[in-house]
Parts: sequence; structure tokens; C-alpha cells
Amino acid sequence: MANEEPKTVTQQITMKGGDGPLSYAQNSSLQKEVVDATKAMIIRAIANNLDMDKFCSQSSSQTFRIADFGCSIGPNTIFSMQNIIQALEQKHHETNHGNSSTILEFQLFFNDHSSNDFNTLFKSIPPSWPYFVAGVPGSFYGRLFPKSSIHIGHSSNALQWLSKVPQEVVDCKSPAYNDGSIYCRGIEKEVTKAYVAQFEKDMESFLNGRGEELVNGGLMVILMGGVPNGIPLSHTAIGKFYDLFGSCLLDLTNKGLVNEEKVKSFNLPLYFPSAKEVKELIERNGRFSIESMNEITEQLKRGQPLPSTQNCISHVRAGFEGLIKDHFGAEIVDEFFACYANKHLQSGFVFGDNAVDNTLMFMILKRI
Repeated sequence: MANEEPKTVTQQITMKGGDGPLSYAQNSSLQKEVVDATKAMIIRAIANNLDMDKFCSQSSSQTFRIADFGCSIGPNTIFSMQNIIQALEQKHHETNHGNSSTILEFQLFFNDHSSNDFNTLFKSIPPSWPYFVAGVPGSFYGRLFPKSSIHIGHSSNALQWLSKVPQEVVDCKSPAYNDGSIYCRGIEKEVTKAYVAQFEKDMESFLNGRGEELVNGGLMVILMGGVPNGIPLSHTAIGKFYDLFGSCLLDLTNKGLVNEEKVKSFNLPLYFPSAKEVKELIERNGRFSIESMNEITEQLKRGQPLPSTQNCISHVRAGFEGLIKDHFGAEIVDEFFACYANKHLQSGFVFGDNAVDNTLMFMILKRI
């Protein structure tokens, strides 16, 4: 038997399943903008950084294995996979000047927690797709595939989700106790230190796992949310959104609908790093070279109309309903998001001009 690596016990964060009006499948168009905005960058990255001759032997067929880590429900993961396949086919055609007799085949792996709604994901796959598809349940903060079996890895809007909330921030006896907030604001020293330590541990696990699974010379495409160097999350639009989110819990507490201790024990398993932090972690890990690293928030916003209030609320609910339900119970979910909707209508700032303060990192890593 193969040697088993220890698995990290993780908090299973999943988006709202199904394909109903409040589902993630129907409310992920903002994430789709990221997929669309980075398509050309992925095609260029594969063209410039992938050695196609190394992987295409003289045999009549070649199988490329592509994995999406943190795929969620779709349909964005399907678009992302299609973009990578298009880039590989284009690279193959250009490398061989259109004369190659090698037929490319593609095996696609969709990975997320076992609680992910894989049934809805698979139903959204075009029936005419000429690719081999499999779901791979499990946390990407551990090994998921055999050694040197994946050619291209992809992860979008997933790595800012931690494997778990640091225990210290919900321990009232700890100096890192995050009293009065539900997220890492980036201001309180001990709270930030605890979140940073968890993020570094998780990133090390992710890079080690992918370092074993990717073939030598294989590429890892990563998109993840972050903050500009030196800017705490609480000063950004996302931070203001989490403040709004937390104030809804306080309102429900004041109404007697939520236990105060429950609110104090609730923290989001999220950390938004700076590009500097991520670069240092990758270099320290040593398994990958950084082929490119860009911050692309301005490109995403330019010329894009702001989403409607209802659209924004539906997106938020699709992403966070599971967390609220798991911690506080299903009975307060509707009341919570009604409160959030009212506050959003009154403020209207979440996706306003301050959104430029946040950043989205686009990275191409190559397995050394």
C-alpha cells in the first residue's frame, strides 16, 4: 500500500447546493467575471510556461490530467476547465504547426469537500463534452492524487478559506480572543498573528500536496482574494462587508433571537493575505517557481456595472448561508438575511468605490 500522509481535520465550507433561485449555481456571476477576466491570462501563461514537447510523447495519444481544487458547484468550474483545455489545444497546435498526429485527451477532476453538491455540478456538465470527468471529495489541505499524476492544477477564490478558525480567537481566556468581531480585521496584533499562523500552515499543506501530485514542469493556476501590501482588511470594502455581516448578528442578539455567547464564538474561517505574504510562503516552500504574479482588481472593475442590490444579497446568501445555518441553526437564516438586506439597502457601499482597496491575485506556479 502507498504511504498515507496525515490528513488535516478541516471545517467543511460549502456553497448552497441545488439549482434553485438562492443556490450558488444561480448566484455566482460575480465569480464568473473573474473567470472571464483571466481567460486570456491563462492562455498566455500556458503558451509561455508549459513545455508541451515534454509531455507529448511519440505515441498517437496523450492524456492531460487537470484538477480544479475547490471547484464548488458550478458552472464556473466548467468554464475554467474549458479555458485551460482551450489553452492546451492552442499550445499543442502552435507547437506542432498544426501537423501533429498526436491526439490530446483530457481527464478532468473536480475537487471539493464531501459535503459539496457534486450531483448538481455533474448535471450541469454538457452531455456532449468529449472529456473524462471525475469528482474527488476531500480537503485540498491534504493529498488527493497519486504522485506526479496531474499536469495542470487550478484553484479560484478558494485559498482564502482556511481549513478551520484558529482556536485562540474564540477562546475568551486567550490574548488572541477576537471579542467584538467575526473576522480577522488585521488591526488586533494577537488576533492577526493567530490567523496568519493558520494561513501559513494551510498554504504549506496545500503547496506540499500539490508539489507531490503535479508532474515536474506542471503548472498550478491560482486566483485568490487578498489585500494590498500594508492595508488591513478592515479598511477595505470586504472588511466593511464583514462588519455589516457581524452587525446583523448583534441585531438578532438584541432581539433575543440569537444567544450572545453563540455570536462571540462565531468567526469566519477566512484570511486575505497580501501578495508579499503569498510570495514569501511559496519561495519558502521551495516546490514551485513563480512564473507570474499579478494583482488584477482594476481590470475586473473597469467598465463593469455594479450588481443590483437583490443580486448582491443572493450572492452573499449563496456563499454564507451554510456557515450561518451550521453555527446558529436553520431557524434564524431567513431573519438574518432579511436584516442584511435592509442594512445593505441603507448603506449601499459594499461594492462601491472602496472595492478597489481589495485585490485579486493571479499566480502561475511551475512544479520544479
